[in-house]
Amino acid sequence: MKIFLVQFASKEIKMSNLTKPRSYNISQQLVSEIKQFIPGGVNSPFRSFNEVGGTEIFFEHANGSYLFDVDGNKYIDYLGSWGPAILGHSHPQIIKAIENAVRKGNVFGAPHKLEIELAKQIMSIFNSIESIRFVNSGTEAVMSAIRLARGYTKRDYILMFAGCYHGHSDSVLSSRGHSSSAGIPESFSENTLLVPFNDLQSLKDCLTTFKGKIAAVLIEPIAGSMGVIPPQPEYLLGIKQLIQKIDPEILFIFDEVLTGLRVALGGAQAFYDVKPDLTCFGKALGGGMPIGAYGGRKDIMDYLDPIGKVYQAGTFSGNPVTMASGIETINLLKEKNVYQYLDQLTQMLFDELTIFIRKHNLEIQLQRVGSMFSILFAPKPILNYEDSKLIKGKAFAQFFHRILDQGLYFPPSSVDAACLSHAHSSEDIEISIKVICQALNQ
Repeated sequence: MKIFLVQFASKEIKMSNLTKPRSYNISQQLVSEIKQFIPGGVNSPFRSFNEVGGTEIFFEHANGSYLFDVDGNKYIDYLGSWGPAILGHSHPQIIKAIENAVRKGNVFGAPHKLEIELAKQIMSIFNSIESIRFVNSGTEAVMSAIRLARGYTKRDYILMFAGCYHGHSDSVLSSRGHSSSAGIPESFSENTLLVPFNDLQSLKDCLTTFKGKIAAVLIEPIAGSMGVIPPQPEYLLGIKQLIQKIDPEILFIFDEVLTGLRVALGGAQAFYDVKPDLTCFGKALGGGMPIGAYGGRKDIMDYLDPIGKVYQAGTFSGNPVTMASGIETINLLKEKNVYQYLDQLTQMLFDELTIFIRKHNLEIQLQRVGSMFSILFAPKPILNYEDSKLIKGKAFAQFFHRILDQGLYFPPSSVDAACLSHAHSSEDIEISIKVICQALNQ
């Protein structure tokens, strides 16, 4: 096994390459132009700078741990494409696999061998997966898994955890703990139950009250959209035990759209040693290509059309280009000791920031699991959605722009997970520590 060791030596870091005045003129022009054609100027609201203020940045290319915008500015990337850039951007072997697949045909609308190969790869590292179906996004995977759970159990209720994010389909938006979208009939929320994250007693009460009515319990095993919130010790296992004790017909669904391959080769379920009935995958599975999948016990998956009565379809599902990218990503993750390296890098960052935060007595919480992390402007650790309301958005917005102007690109959100990649270097981390500490000291 190849071991990667990361060393950090406290020293004065040269900042000349980051402190040059930055121009965003072209980005500003493009922001004005795009709003004439695309609502709000973004194709996903996560990309908007509405929360942090200022002008969105248009990027031209990415390589390794770096992003490059249209104005020629360079950034150390901590967005990670919202999670999937585990190996960094434009990895040459992944690019080669994609190019080879495209030359043979980018979509067939019919079966091909790469679907089998990626399915086998996933089953080799996720012991909960006996059968799988590929789709095109995490949202689609979760939406389909919920339909399958309802069809399999012949029940309507879905129990979720306030603040967890499961995509933008109608039946899950209420999991954010508030009315998060117009255009959804009230009747959809009637079949959605919400309990606090990291609270087994509330879950027990809900399972008991609605016994015989709940089709599935759906959870992000590591919350990534209200601050990175790990489950409390034995929490996930406690959920499974409560289901088995109170209502064993309920399906336990892990939403590993972000965590699958991100926190461990076998996802959060391997990290915490808990086996769900169904698992939803998304961006983290595809090495940068659009992908989704859901899988689990074969008896459940066999309820899908054409052998079962639950309908789900997609022209681009399992397309060869995406399958090739996913296969090569898993191959690379198996070959390299990626997760130890990522953990060491993130720990390096956190060790130095912790020293600074304690020295200056700042109300900032550092939370992480593996290479997913958050810098939260809050007076206490964030354990659930109610706690996340304590996060100071204005303080984060100031921090975001201070580090942006020094060449660090974080998610433009005070609550969403930042991520490292295997392409990040110890030098990247050293520079980032100094930039972040300077920003916190202003």
